[in-house]
Amino acid sequence: MKSIKAASYFVHFKEKGYQELSALINEKNYSSIYILVDENTMEYCYPKFIPHLETDKRIEVIEIESGEINKNLETCIGVWQAITELGADRKSLIITLGGGVITDLGGFVASCFKRGIDFVNIPTTLLSIVDASVGGKTGVDLGVLKNQVGLFANPQMVLIDENYLTTVTEREIKSGMAEIIKYGVTYDMKLFNEINNRKELTLSNLIYRSIQIKNEVVLQDPKENSLRKILNFGHTIGHAIESFYLESENKENLTHGEAIAIGMICESYISTKLLDFPDNKLRQIKETVLSIYDSIALDKNDFSAIIDLLKHDKKNVNGQVNFVLLNDFEDYKLDCKVTEYLIVESLEYYNL
Repeated sequence: MKSIKAASYFVHFKEKGYQELSALINEKNYSSIYILVDENTMEYCYPKFIPHLETDKRIEVIEIESGEINKNLETCIGVWQAITELGADRKSLIITLGGGVITDLGGFVASCFKRGIDFVNIPTTLLSIVDASVGGKTGVDLGVLKNQVGLFANPQMVLIDENYLTTVTEREIKSGMAEIIKYGVTYDMKLFNEINNRKELTLSNLIYRSIQIKNEVVLQDPKENSLRKILNFGHTIGHAIESFYLESENKENLTHGEAIAIGMICESYISTKLLDFPDNKLRQIKETVLSIYDSIALDKNDFSAIIDLLKHDKKNVNGQVNFVLLNDFEDYKLDCKVTEYLIVESLEYYNL
């Protein structure tokens, strides 16, 4: 696959990526290398990765606990303390080897340590491959509130190797599909059609096109002032649902993609009410999503708590919740205001 040029770095694929990583380490002459993993990527991905790392530099592995619940400042402090004790300096390199949590948190840790050291993203889940690893967003959660603390910082490079996907569950693959559906609905209808036409579906093509789309959008709007907001489609309600299930002791956590899938159905429904998004296309989105994800029975008694979490969304301005809605496929409207009544109605529509 041909490398993709981002703002200040390249996204490289497979063997080319490992060659470029070795060249980067040699060129930059890093003093030490820190590989950030969780217990899963340490067991399944690190053994696949380390034979490709050609360097005589000192290598240290920093392992954190997996899961969104650990994507917080406390974990960051632990990593900062660990690399400090190991002698990290401004010429050190952090390599993130993992999914979205490792990618987001690792980039944030690197960008803040000694006012910024270099980092390289090696995503190992479909979600992190098509979303978190590209675009320069780093950050952590504040309690259950998603990505409340963070900054924009670009990696030195991104290395995509689909072989790491053999180490993750089918549920995690499905989680990443939500972001690909989002790209198709908002930006490239052909991609959405490919998902529906399963016989022609190749994961490699979906991945490559998704990264292209994310990169094209970010190049035009790196700080999310306009166009990049389309990447939030499904995320306003989706993040609130994800946070609610994360803090609920009696409910099983949802993956990011499972929550965003619900959010896309709800926000598509709201689009039909506010922007005349066609009913048949709403049904098409719902059918596509539910052909991939199991339906979750949302309890009406939980709706008010979900809406309360919406009010803390980082995209809000002056206390007003802002939505990305659809006029049509590939045709959107930014910064839409939605009543609580309509949000509840959309959650009820999902349950139908």
